[in-house]
Amino acid sequence: MSEENNSQNTPPNNSGNAEGSDVQKLQEAAEKYKNDFLYLRAEFENYKRNAIKERADLLKYGGERFIRDLLEVVDNFERALQTQVTAENLNTFKQGVEMTAQELRSVLQKHSVTEVPSQGAAFDPMVHEALGAEPSDQVTPGHILRVFKKPYKLHDKVIRTGQVVVAKKPE
Repeated sequence: MSEENNSQNTPPNNSGNAEGSDVQKLQEAAEKYKNDFLYLRAEFENYKRNAIKERADLLKYGGERFIRDLLEVVDNFERALQTQVTAENLNTFKQGVEMTAQELRSVLQKHSVTEVPSQGAAFDPMVHEALGAEPSDQVTPGHILRVFKKPYKLHDKVIRTGQVVVAKKPE
């Protein structure tokens, strides 16, 4: 009889192993997720480091193409400065300087730098800086009479305001 009581009081071995097996599987899954998380976190930290480096390099070397194109114009100006200007070659020299200036405007345009036409245009404080106002019959009041410095845009952004004199009604 004592053997019968013993067999009824002890749980079967199968159910104990099943619970232990489930706990072990859950621990293994938790360890796997932890390792995956740590791997992804390290990957993200590397990504952030690389993104910061790329941004710094872009700021540092972003103007490289523009500078290379501009250096071609500088070379032409330096060649012009080495030329001995005489009465015989004055017109040729002037023509060469005009061609170099046109080349400079082309480089600026190639890199999306454009002049904002101002002479005779309405004064715009977002584009122009008024140095003064003068009476004039030639230009409508509130419009630009003279331009000292031309305004320029890079794409759609004004990167240099123009310095202008605005026309006002004659007195």
